[in-house]
Amino acid sequence: MSKSYGSDASGSSNQLVLVLGATGKTGRRVAASLREKGIATRLGSRSANPPFEWNREQTWDACLDGVTDVYVNYAPDLAVPGATDSIQAFVERAKSHGVQRLVLISGRGETEAQACEQIVMSSGLTWTVVRAGWFNQNFSEGAFADMVVSRRITLPGGERQEPWIDVDDIAAVVVAALTELGHEAEVYEVTGPRLMSFADIASDLSNAIGSEIEYVDVPHADFLDGLAEAQVPKDVVWLMDYLFATVLDGRNAYVTDGVQRALGRPPKDFADYARDAVRTGSWKDVG
Repeated sequence: MSKSYGSDASGSSNQLVLVLGATGKTGRRVAASLREKGIATRLGSRSANPPFEWNREQTWDACLDGVTDVYVNYAPDLAVPGATDSIQAFVERAKSHGVQRLVLISGRGETEAQACEQIVMSSGLTWTVVRAGWFNQNFSEGAFADMVVSRRITLPGGERQEPWIDVDDIAAVVVAALTELGHEAEVYEVTGPRLMSFADIASDLSNAIGSEIEYVDVPHADFLDGLAEAQVPKDVVWLMDYLFATVLDGRNAYVTDGVQRALGRPPKDFADYARDAVRTGSWKDVG
């Protein structure tokens, strides 16, 4: 059993954790879990007080004041141009404020993300990297949720397979790294327990919802054209292009033991995620 991190001899915590991306999929779960543990938590988002914005460095100091640990969650993705510059600048600012520990969420198979990892690793601070790929919750809280509701998952995935990871597992690993000893200088590459194609995902969703969800493989160019026609922001179109053309090329088609190593238990299976999502009211408007 790992020992708690950041408590003095009297047992009172001296931690103040800044959670960046605090309104996103992982950030809000991390923040909620930390607060349940009684750990002082500061939310880092545009809507927080004080606000945090990656592209406005003048917002960083107020957010870092008095902070001991940071969950570093870069939006929209560490692969985008300029991310390494932002991470370098943020790490230097964090050090100047006396931050002790950084926990970075990174991307599997992303060369640019691993360049950002190296910045964190060479910072001189205590660090942990949590390297993740495609999230289960993209189908209930993210870009693909409307496709499930319409019963047609139209994506350019072909038969390629990925070990989809549950966001709850990612958050649990991050929280462990922020609150326990024994996770220092670890790279936890986290995946679900099995490889899945989009057809497999559609099948599991169909079983959970009780209504057939079809997977339709679409050409990559047609997918991007559809995003543009729907007036999706250009940076999101760029990211979708990058993810489907580069990251989803088979480079990540293997299962890892990151969740097991960090938490001592296996990761959640996609079928269990789908059943839980149905129970909590996701996709209630499936046609």
